[in-house]
Amino acid sequence: MPIQIVISNTSPLIGLSGLNCLHLLRDLYTEVWIPREVEKEFLAIDETVYQEVLNSTPWIKVVDLTNPQSATFYQGIDDGEAEVFALAVEHDARLILLDEKKGRQKAKEIGLTVKGVVGVLLEAKEKGLIDALKPLLMQLRDNGNGIRLSDWLINNALQDADEAD
Repeated sequence: MPIQIVISNTSPLIGLSGLNCLHLLRDLYTEVWIPREVEKEFLAIDETVYQEVLNSTPWIKVVDLTNPQSATFYQGIDDGEAEVFALAVEHDARLILLDEKKGRQKAKEIGLTVKGVVGVLLEAKEKGLIDALKPLLMQLRDNGNGIRLSDWLINNALQDADEAD
């Protein structure tokens, strides 16, 4: 059976890596693709650390666009997101992983299915891959490396996971 393509932007990689939960991408999706620009953004944070992360996660594959100019079609978002969209359209991806609000809105406008790091964690909880969502959300909120979680998002996620107080 052919793989159903999942493509990630930078922030889910950062968030899940910071939680030591990148393995969830393999467990949930078998393989995740990232475009070259996302690899560049990820490595720009700390090349030594994040190159080792990529080396130790063979299920995260760097994939080049067939037509690199196709990313220029997506205006008003950063280069990594534009390449995620172009790669998703090029390969009819079933899902893109993306956290930024503006990018998520644009993805939905063009008909892409989107899930953020919280959605990945929720899916992992639903499938029994993690025991509890709350400690991970609190860690992500407190040490999220730039990922911001609103109280509303946290509360809704905890309610969805049957962990609301």
